Amino acid sequence: MCGIAGFCNRKGNWQKDIENMNQRMIHRGPDAGGVWSSAGESVVFGHRRLSIVDLSENGAQPMTSGSGRFTICYNGEIYNYKKLAKKLLDEGKVTKFRGSSDTEVLLEAFEHYGVAETIKQCKGMFAIALFDNETRKLYLLRDRVGEKPLYYGFVDGEFVFASDLSSIRVLEGFANPIEEKVLNLYFVHGYIPAPYTIYKDIYKLEPGCILELGAPYKNIKISPYWSMAETAVYGQNHLFRGSEKEAADELERLLKDSIKEQMAADVPVGAFLSAGIDSSTIVALMQSLSSRKVKSFTIGMEDKAFNEAVFAKEIAKHLGTEHTELYITDQDAKKVIPSLAGMFGEPFADSSQIPTYLVSKMTREHVTVSLSGDGGDELFCGYVTYDSINRIWNKMKAVPYPVRKLCSELIIHNPLIKDKVHQTKGMLLGAKNPVNLYELSNQEEPLSLQVSKNTDFCPYKHSEYQYGSIEDLQHNIMLMDMVMYHPDDILVKVDRAAMAVSLETRVPMLDKDVVEFAWTLPIDYKKKDGVSKKVLRDVLYRYVPKEMMERPKKGFSIPIMKWLKEPELKSWAEALLDKKTIEQQGILNPDVVEKIWRDFTERDIWRIQIWYILMFQEWMAEQNTGYRLKKSDGTV
Repeated sequence: MCGIAGFCNRKGNWQKDIENMNQRMIHRGPDAGGVWSSAGESVVFGHRRLSIVDLSENGAQPMTSGSGRFTICYNGEIYNYKKLAKKLLDEGKVTKFRGSSDTEVLLEAFEHYGVAETIKQCKGMFAIALFDNETRKLYLLRDRVGEKPLYYGFVDGEFVFASDLSSIRVLEGFANPIEEKVLNLYFVHGYIPAPYTIYKDIYKLEPGCILELGAPYKNIKISPYWSMAETAVYGQNHLFRGSEKEAADELERLLKDSIKEQMAADVPVGAFLSAGIDSSTIVALMQSLSSRKVKSFTIGMEDKAFNEAVFAKEIAKHLGTEHTELYITDQDAKKVIPSLAGMFGEPFADSSQIPTYLVSKMTREHVTVSLSGDGGDELFCGYVTYDSINRIWNKMKAVPYPVRKLCSELIIHNPLIKDKVHQTKGMLLGAKNPVNLYELSNQEEPLSLQVSKNTDFCPYKHSEYQYGSIEDLQHNIMLMDMVMYHPDDILVKVDRAAMAVSLETRVPMLDKDVVEFAWTLPIDYKKKDGVSKKVLRDVLYRYVPKEMMERPKKGFSIPIMKWLKEPELKSWAEALLDKKTIEQQGILNPDVVEKIWRDFTERDIWRIQIWYILMFQEWMAEQNTGYRLKKSDGTV
């Protein structure tokens, strides 16, 4: 796990710029740093290293291939690099390797197989910058699912990239304004979906894509090498034909292969254990593969309604892991809040970012790498939302769309219907299809589209989803989550919170083979008789008694509503929501913000947009980039 940065044709002191970029992401790679420039200094790479494999100087980056043709700086891990190295040696492409790092293997593979063909052979999580010293082309590549971040764009007309958005912000002369058009997406979802970022002209490279540009580094070409949507469609058109037991057998085999590869490291490795189906499955399989006790980690909360640590401890004892737990107080969690904006680089408001950071911080005291159970809900139909959308649509679909649309408009615009529940039902009634129903369910709070003064609504993955390519309704919704919610929320949360304390996280369920197999399973293998993640449970129950897991899931969350009514956080919130400050900023609607806050404090009406607004305002306060305040007449 590392951090990468770079730019092309930067004016001024490029050495100072790259060192500043490296310094800003030192948390992503505290062990070492490096800088490289091409002939003529037109392309510059920076790298911060968290040493995981080959701790020697042979693994240092930026690294140039043996022939001198390719130079790389890269963040992540290639889990099957030993197989790729063997192939290079067996085919006589390489006679020997200088060290034992996956970086060197990647370089030689790029040279002998080409960029696109090499990356298709790689299994792992990665964000790669690769420069071809012969053709003068620069390539950026991101892993299939989006585990590792990669930002790119233009600052003062010149191309830049980095693992951390804040590393771009420290460039001399950075003046990219806030991209206000993305705020309506943010205030609906609590995050900014790719390819957008909070800044104009700066973007996220989407998962499974290769970005290519040549001198003078102005014209970008982006092409996919793997697609989650195409994988899902292919899988559902070529369903697994075996029995449910055979499906569990195959899933167990694939997960074990993935976990075995991801446990490989030259530093201590452990795993998060939340007591849910997903993390328990990962830890159970890890322990079955290890001759030593696996190190497992859990945090507990004082509030029993949010605490699963007692169950995690019970599971750890059954599996025989070396278990570490830490009970945190409300005060421990509250202390994290002021530092959140700096961790994420742009507004991000999934409140489970707080416990994720705390469990990462505790885990880093014992290991350098931790495996996680993320991905199980989206791949194996774990969310109750999937069932509720299915149920609602089955009730609606018998009524022709024109009739439903008319009824929807009558309800929404009827001044006598003020009840939020009926307003929401009216809005959902106007859905064209199940996918549109899911999209509207994310926008069920009408005020979310009124928080920002900007009325534009950028096209994004949900609105562009083509319904009908997959027959099963719930698989459509799962796919929508896998292309937006999972990479842009879940994986962002885990990566940024863990890397804030220099902890590498790995996600075995996102292995290419596991993902591709999951999409071939019929929905009945995933959800049956009200039981979610059935095939995953079938694997887990081979290691953990069923009765140990049959309990309501409490989730990895915190009591934000309760805290915001307590004096300490209430005063923090009210300072951020000060009406004069918001008016001066000129970005949000002060009256809408005030209504949302007063509804909560005076009428006990909770809207998740409160947290979204607070995280935006905290980010505005933290970034301090000199964003020009608008005058009362709208000028700047």
